[in-house]
Amino acid sequence: MTTATAPSAAPLTAVDRCDRCGAQAYLRVQLQGGGELLFCAHHAREHGDKLREVAAYFHDETNKLGEPAKAPDDA
Repeated sequence: MTTATAPSAAPLTAVDRCDRCGAQAYLRVQLQGGGELLFCAHHAREHGDKLREVAAYFHDETNKLGEPAKAPDDA
């Protein structure tokens, strides 16, 4: 008996780390055969084409890198 799990739609956070180098992850890939991989933006670009071939689900947050940092409120 095989049990399928739904892909995680939760946003990636600073706690999520690249499986390749340990940097902050901006890409989550659910594999067709099961399992999940996390990648930083650099490794997402490097392996993106191959990952899309084996992915059942592809959650890309690399667009966050273009957003300016939020300044703390001056109270």
